[in-house]
Amino acid sequence: MARLWAQTLSAGWEFRRDSDETWLPATEVPGDVHTELMRHGIIPDPFVDLNELEVAWVAEQTWRYRTTFCTPEQAVAAEDEGENAAVAVDLVFEGLDTFAAVTLNGHTVLESDNMFVEHRVRVGALLKKRGDTTSPGAGAANSSTDSYKNTLEIVFEPARRRGLDLVKAHPEHDFIVHQTEVSRGPVRKAQCHFGWDWGPILLGCGPWKPVRLETYVSRVQDVRVDYTVVNLGGQSEGARAEMKIHAHVLGPGAAVEVELCFQGQRVFCFRETSMLNDSGLDTAWTYTSATVKVEVPQLWWPRGYGAQSLYELRVRSIARDGATVLAEERQTVGFRTVELVREADGFGQSFYFRVNGVDVFSGGSCWIPADSFLSGTSPQRYRDWIRLVADGNQAMVRVWGGGVYESGAFYAACDELGVLVWQDFMFACASYPTYPAFLRSVETEARQNVRRLRQHPSLVLWCGNNEDYQLVERYGLEYDFDADKDPQSWLKSTFPARYIYEHLLPQVVRDESPDAIYHPGSPWGDGRSTTLKVDATVGDIHQWNVWHGEMRPYQALPDMSGRFVSEFGMEAYPHVDTIERFVTDAAERHPGSATLDFHNKAVGHERRLLAYLTENFRVVRGGDDLASFVHLTQTMQADAMAWAYKSWRRHWGSAGARRCGGVLVWQLNDCWPTVSWAIVDYFLVKKPAYYTVKRALAPLAVAVSRKFYDCTTRPADALWRRDTGHVNPTKALTDIEFDVWVASSRLALVRGKVVVRFVSIKSGKNVGEPLVKTVDVRPNSCTEVVVSYRFKTEDGTANREHFVIHASLWVEGEIVGSDMSWPDPIKYLDFADRGVQVKAVGPKAVEVSADKPVKSFVFSERQGVTVSDNGFDLVPGNRPVRVEIEGIGPDKLPWTFVGQ
Repeated sequence: MARLWAQTLSAGWEFRRDSDETWLPATEVPGDVHTELMRHGIIPDPFVDLNELEVAWVAEQTWRYRTTFCTPEQAVAAEDEGENAAVAVDLVFEGLDTFAAVTLNGHTVLESDNMFVEHRVRVGALLKKRGDTTSPGAGAANSSTDSYKNTLEIVFEPARRRGLDLVKAHPEHDFIVHQTEVSRGPVRKAQCHFGWDWGPILLGCGPWKPVRLETYVSRVQDVRVDYTVVNLGGQSEGARAEMKIHAHVLGPGAAVEVELCFQGQRVFCFRETSMLNDSGLDTAWTYTSATVKVEVPQLWWPRGYGAQSLYELRVRSIARDGATVLAEERQTVGFRTVELVREADGFGQSFYFRVNGVDVFSGGSCWIPADSFLSGTSPQRYRDWIRLVADGNQAMVRVWGGGVYESGAFYAACDELGVLVWQDFMFACASYPTYPAFLRSVETEARQNVRRLRQHPSLVLWCGNNEDYQLVERYGLEYDFDADKDPQSWLKSTFPARYIYEHLLPQVVRDESPDAIYHPGSPWGDGRSTTLKVDATVGDIHQWNVWHGEMRPYQALPDMSGRFVSEFGMEAYPHVDTIERFVTDAAERHPGSATLDFHNKAVGHERRLLAYLTENFRVVRGGDDLASFVHLTQTMQADAMAWAYKSWRRHWGSAGARRCGGVLVWQLNDCWPTVSWAIVDYFLVKKPAYYTVKRALAPLAVAVSRKFYDCTTRPADALWRRDTGHVNPTKALTDIEFDVWVASSRLALVRGKVVVRFVSIKSGKNVGEPLVKTVDVRPNSCTEVVVSYRFKTEDGTANREHFVIHASLWVEGEIVGSDMSWPDPIKYLDFADRGVQVKAVGPKAVEVSADKPVKSFVFSERQGVTVSDNGFDLVPGNRPVRVEIEGIGPDKLPWTFVGQ
């Protein structure tokens, strides 16, 4: 009896435009038409210069892909033996982007309109048999091998055109969409392909996931593991896992075998007799095991809290001989418990995650597709990205709802590196329709992807959408969360997509992953305001009143917290080396050039970026100094991250008083070379803000912050009086009040010492005596060290010169962290004669020091070069900052700082 056999159809493909006659070789599948056209020199790289405009025609065409393959030997042998019905042959399309019609040997076998759906098609009856001599488009057969050659062809229609047709076909729905155009509303395709405020309009098509041919007599699918962990006391000791294994087994296997292994060692293995011993290929047995106990399981923990222990489960279909494995499905299992803690407290209702009984502050970032051309992201590149997340002390990554359900390699990397995943369903910034065919497609999409991803222990939350509820407030759509609980009535309202987010998707999650956590949207808080008058006491919020909205000073971010901040951000240019890679004309390499403006897709970015920049820094070198401008925007972004992450992590508080449960910056990454909110650019080159976040999320992080008031909170005390337009520069000298605290994710008390110094910016000398405080840092909490401390000079008078406040945390005689507070705005300060020294110490390291305080010392990073730290401040009297440098000589990397 034949075992399952699979062949990935990755080679031998051709493609052409529908109106052309010549077929061109396609280099690889999975792939997309833009990438193939670039390889043939037909279009330029759309990531470079203004080339995005030159390739727009590609999206308006119909494209064809085709390949040939031989009828599998198993099917040929079955034909020879007269057992044609005993072997199944399937074509499996893991993902077709997007409107696709598939033919095999001239017969239509599939029509698809959802890129997120996998299709399995039984094709055995259509394969070439003995005596067949031709295959459409492949010419005449001339050998016995050619007698079995089959032609597979896929036709892709333009997504935009089909989308507009669907909009016209459904006048009953008001297609409200933000970002680019209305055609994306009814199209189940990565929404960012239609363009976003950080990405290009590149409406590609093609087989974006693998296509494979399978032959089998039995198959195992839809494996699910349900388990509970009992007697959990915060670690693995004394715990026990009780699990049940579910699977669908197709075909006439005699038994099901289940095996669990850990680090190559068998934990258990058992067999159960199949109920389908003499059944046909299309008969399925829904298998459920008895409860199996695993004593003292090794738990899976988020990064920094314990090991990422992963088991391997194998479910096999066994032949009647008791030895032959007909089919096998493997799955990773990580034992852990997870809760979304939503309890009434002194701040409203909490919103934070508890893993294995331990509260986890979810500091991290939001993820968009790593490439506009999705098949271009290899498993290694996924791992490199998640390694950056983990190395940056980030606990969580949010997969944003305008992209894709990511490759298994993405989630496997998160499992292995201990990064929690917040997973959006693929809906973003639109009012989606609910006509029957759309709902059927969405349900299939949701079920398939929940089944595919549910085994990953890193995935801790499914979220219904990104910012779709905000359209309710902006456009006055019908929505009464408390009074209207009838899903059928929602379908008749002006916001019918509520049916998807509050009925369909949660039901799918309950069915397919019963223990998973579901949240209707991001942001969302029990139906309360998420846009016009944000209710920050419940749910998660997107805090865009810095940059967007009210455009408040980023120094006001500490007072703009929520129970969980799942988006906020500040733009910055990438490093100069990255800019030179996508701006080829040297004359265009200046701030505000046509090319750089074209690559920044954010609405009003010119005004917003310069407003924040000139509000805080001296732009002194003229508009043509790209390197200086890049550095200042990066410094500004890093400063905004510092104000937010330090202060909102402070709001983690302690058990029972978790005012803020997590912070996710918008955004971690880019899908093309651009100017955006990303803290790491398309080429995986880190901006200084990445290191700022890393320092703020360290297991032990000391922080110091001056009190800042803007006209929204305390107009009379504000530095910038927006109500009158007046500025009071003397406040930075005369009204100095600050706090110092230590945040800890460690699970044991840490005894240490905090030293606070006051150092003159002008002279580099101490201003007044240092503060020295012995501190017991509480576990998994924030410990206040100094609150509302008002600085005065030794003679008791107000200070007459600007100074930095430097706080350092000492544990067992070593500095384990430090932080610095500067008087804002930075543009009022004089940075002459800093006395910066960069000294090589060996072939791969430098030590950086200064005679006077230095703001934002930055190495200009580039692809292929890594540095251990960047974007840091310097203060005299401390030991030099040691930086490890890989990929270039330590004296070859340019550096700068504010005022150089």
